[in-house]
Amino acid sequence: MPVKDSKFRTEKDSMGELNVPADALYGAQTQRAIDNFPISGLTLPRPFIQALGLIKAACAQANAELGLLAGDTESAIVQACMSVAAGEYDTHFPVDVFQTGSGTSTNMNANEVIARLASSLMESDVHPNDHVNMSQSSNDVIPTAIHVSACLQADRALKPALAHLVEVLQDKAELYGKHVKTGRTHLMDAMPVTLEQELGAWAQQIAYCEERLDHALGRMSQLAQGGTAVGSGVNADSGFGVMVAQRLEGLTGFPFQSKLNKFEGLSSQDSAVEMSGQLKTLAVSLMKISNDLRWMNSGPLAGLGEISLPSLQPGSSIMPGKVNPVIPESVTMVCAQVMGNDTTITIAGQAGNFQLNVMLPVIAYNLLQSIELLANASRALADKAIAGFTVNEDVLQDALSKNPMLVTAMNRIVGYEKGAEIAKAAYTSGRPILEVAKEMTDLDDEQLRRLLDPSRLVHGGLQD
Repeated sequence: MPVKDSKFRTEKDSMGELNVPADALYGAQTQRAIDNFPISGLTLPRPFIQALGLIKAACAQANAELGLLAGDTESAIVQACMSVAAGEYDTHFPVDVFQTGSGTSTNMNANEVIARLASSLMESDVHPNDHVNMSQSSNDVIPTAIHVSACLQADRALKPALAHLVEVLQDKAELYGKHVKTGRTHLMDAMPVTLEQELGAWAQQIAYCEERLDHALGRMSQLAQGGTAVGSGVNADSGFGVMVAQRLEGLTGFPFQSKLNKFEGLSSQDSAVEMSGQLKTLAVSLMKISNDLRWMNSGPLAGLGEISLPSLQPGSSIMPGKVNPVIPESVTMVCAQVMGNDTTITIAGQAGNFQLNVMLPVIAYNLLQSIELLANASRALADKAIAGFTVNEDVLQDALSKNPMLVTAMNRIVGYEKGAEIAKAAYTSGRPILEVAKEMTDLDDEQLRRLLDPSRLVHGGLQD
């Protein structure tokens, strides 16, 4: 039996009565979830709660248009929903991520909070199930919320961050584009490249990631709402899903659509798995770029020292004056987290048992975390590492003049074997390849300078 205490009130659901904190907007079903799942202390993130508020508002609007919900009730529900979407009541969404796999607890949490707010606005009872959850099931609301929240965050945070990163890379490539440096394959000296070519490759990687994300968003924009419990649409009007998608587009400006096959929308999370895979690809690209920056910045005396990243903070508690590449390091950790999130989402995606996936909350949590981390990391990498690095031209030229791989340009004239002898001699003596080639071939100075000119080699260079 509930205990009488001024700090609590008694709430009742189909399983009986229990105590709920007196100031809580949620009711009995949310409290049962709080009691049942003291697992991690992690709750579903702000973008997901925002999506829930928007979905419930769109559903109320659709139900009112269908003549199923009175106008004053709809108005109160929509007003309550929009305040939830705006983040005014996030503290009243305490349910742990690791809960029932359908996310029913979170759906009921939203229903109860919105119903209580709407009841206060109307000064009459608004029921969490009969009114707020009308024409809905947790089984279509939560998959829809995954899609809506991921689409909005990707569109509003991640895509602009990637576009910014590409722009910064392109600006930097233009600024330092003509600088020629030693290329590297297997971390070993290779044919020369320009910084424009190197940074341009990074920019293309990120641009491709933008394209991949857009393709994934095309499927994420398709919503399961209207499928209700198993995909058949029981207790919902046949046009309900389309109406909700239209109203969500009106509320957000994002082109949402209703899924043609609601059974697929409830039973699988393939679109979320696909999107996570594209986020993982972005993480791979950012990891490569960050590690290249770390190598290029390494030193300043015993490393490559080709560039100097901005000095942001002391790098050691024991070695005075040490400065580390903290932003690229931070980004690589983000990338590792996103790759781990993708593994979780992949496993969770396999949990579609018959007509319902039962790992929906953990998919939502990890997908939204990946989007947020990648958006923030991309901007940090652009603004705090790439935009401010400087080029150590003397280091580039010194390494370039001694690069034995420049001899590759002579292959057609002296042959591979002779070229290998020249390269080994230059490497062993530590002398410029031009000097050694003069001694070991009959080619004149002008011909050698033309053949071994790094600025020609970065564009192919073997043609006359």
